Order: sequence, then C-alpha cells, then structure tokens
Amino acid sequence: MTETDAPRQADLFASMQRAGRILFAATALLVAACQSIVPKGPGPGQPAGPVETGPEVTQGLPTDTLRHRVALLVPMSGPNAGVGQSIANATTLALLDTKADKVRITTYDTGIGAAAAVNKALADGNKLILGPLLAEDARIAGPIAARANVPVISFSNDTSVAGNGVYIMGYNPNQSIERVVEFAKGKGLSHFAALVPKGVYGERSGTALLRAVEGVGGTVVSMQTFDRNPASITAAVRKLQASSSYDALLIADSGKVAMQVAPIVRKNGGATARLLGTELWNTDSGLASSPVLRGAWFASVSDGLYSQLATKYRARYGNAPFRLSALGYDAVLLTVRIARDWKPGTTFPAARLRDAGGFAGIDGAFRFGRDGIAERALEVSEIGAGTFTVVAPAPRAFAE
Repeated sequence: MTETDAPRQADLFASMQRAGRILFAATALLVAACQSIVPKGPGPGQPAGPVETGPEVTQGLPTDTLRHRVALLVPMSGPNAGVGQSIANATTLALLDTKADKVRITTYDTGIGAAAAVNKALADGNKLILGPLLAEDARIAGPIAARANVPVISFSNDTSVAGNGVYIMGYNPNQSIERVVEFAKGKGLSHFAALVPKGVYGERSGTALLRAVEGVGGTVVSMQTFDRNPASITAAVRKLQASSSYDALLIADSGKVAMQVAPIVRKNGGATARLLGTELWNTDSGLASSPVLRGAWFASVSDGLYSQLATKYRARYGNAPFRLSALGYDAVLLTVRIARDWKPGTTFPAARLRDAGGFAGIDGAFRFGRDGIAERALEVSEIGAGTFTVVAPAPRAFAE
C-alpha cells in the first residue's frame, strides 16, 4: 500500500513544471456538465519506476479531514504488475499537473487478492475506488464496495461488469467497431465481412459488427471465426471467399494478428476489400510498416495528448508507460473535477459521474451512461506508409 498526494510530491516535481504546462492546459478542458484482455501496447517489459511513497502505514491511515481519500486498486505484483505500476505512476503525474491539494490517493495491490485490497481500502476510509484493472477483480471488488456505498471506476473494458456502482473506463471494442463501420458506410461501403478470433473478445466483436452494420443499413455477408494459427486463419479466409463478395472486412484482433491475416486475405478473394480494425490496433505502431495494410481504417481514442503524457512520463520515470496508463491519469482528472464540490469525508457524489456533458482528458471526451459504461469520442485513422493519418477527428465534446 502506498500513498500519493500533491503536497508531498511538489518539491520533486518543481523541475517538471515547465514541461508540464502544455499537458496541464489539456486538463483544463474538463467538461463539467477487461473483459480481461489487457492491450499492453508499447511499454516496458518490467515494472516502471516506483510510485512515490510515504512512510509505510501498518495500523491504518491517519485521520485526514482536509483531503479526499481515494483508493487506487491495481496489480503491483504478479504478471500485470508492469501495467499496474504504470497506471499508478500516471495518477501521480495527474495529481501534480492539476496541483490537487484536496485529494490523496493510496495504492492497494490487487495482485495479492482483490477482496483483501478492497476491504483494506474501505477500512482505511477511502470514499472512491479507481480500478481494478481486470474484470475478474472488478467482479469481486464491486459488490464489496457497493455495501459501503463507495463507487468503483474500473479500468476494465468488460461491459458485463458495469452497473450496481461499478463504472467501466476501459476502451470498448463495441464502440470502435461502431465508429469505423459508420465511417466506412459514409464512404460508400455496404457489404461487410468479419474475421473474429474464437473467445469472448471475438464473440462480442462479432455481435458489435452485426448491430453496427444493421444500424447504418449495410449488409453482413459473412463472418468467420479462427484460432490464432496459420492453418485456421487460412481456412477462415477461404470460407469468406466461398460465401460471398464483400467490400469491407473487419479483422477483430490485435495488430500483430492483422499483419498475419491481411496477406492471406489479399491472395484469397479480398484483394480490393477495405480492411477495418478495432481499438487494439492503436497500440501497435508496427502496423504502419506493413504494405499490405496500407489504406486500412480503425477507430480509437486520440493519441495526440497521450504522446505528451508519454514524453513527460519517460522524463520522470526513465522508461515508457503502458498505453493504459492514460486511464489512470484521466480517472484522476475526473476525481479532481468532482472534488471541487465534494466535501472531504462525505460520500462521493456518484450522480456527478453521469453528467450528460461528460468529461475530457488525455484520451479525449468521455461520459458514463446509466449502464456505467464509458462512452468515448473516437477518431478514425488510416494506415499509410510508415504513419497513421487521422481521416475523421474525434468530437471534442458530447451534445447534451
């Protein structure tokens, strides 16, 4: 368990203030109104630098009537420790950038058990929980926190976890598929096909495609599943070729898999089809080096402000952050915004999370629906020769 608060970090951060002005300006844009797939993206192979810590507390946290107690539940040990550490570090940067003097964040390790982590967080008097990262941990933490009337803002993207006091911030493949399908239809494409991996992610992506295509008045001519091996991929592509023609093909998997699939598609009936991807492609810059994927479209959150966060992160911690660290940063921005009208020691005003105007942060505009799922403003990018080009910018805010 480690604590982070802005006053304790101020001296350490003084040298970073000049570099932080651009990024801090972005935080002022706040609008007032996993499934357990962790897309790790570019990031260190080992855990990032340590979260700034104070003296270890063994008998609970001291009483603090001037600041809000907020718990961060992330894995600080185990296989996902690197991601958890990166998120924790990003929350520290967010506190420093916003100069938040009314929020204290304490980190609890879900790597040793989500139930133990959330119970300790509640016993310490935290009134809001940021995290957990994984859906299975959110399923455990959510009901426990709900009994204490403490909201949970999870970094998972598994929509089945949302509700009953659990809010989901993770990048939702359903939304990225809907966005890219709408864009493709607007460009005159109407016959869609899909290659989806076997498993939960593939099932949900397939369902999302069917709904999105129906919504825009298009037609799904074929959908095939595959295991992640060459023989299975080839067989699935040939089934597409035999079933019907298509002018757009969704490859609902990671960029790495897409680079394996695309050459097979081009040689087996999909030579001229427009390839479409999901939000997973945003974490793989290697896609731009694949000639066979040039012209492909995918929808995701914007990377414009994230690149600034990554630069600042590397300067402070000496290595690159995981892409998911932006979720931790934006969760703090949201907390700080609401904390302006939230009296320390009182119940967190959860109704504020559902402001129709939403919030803005590193990943752009987002808002929570009544179902507890974050709706995000997404951009569409096209893969070029060594670059990604934004062909449809994300909206800056939501219409009320």
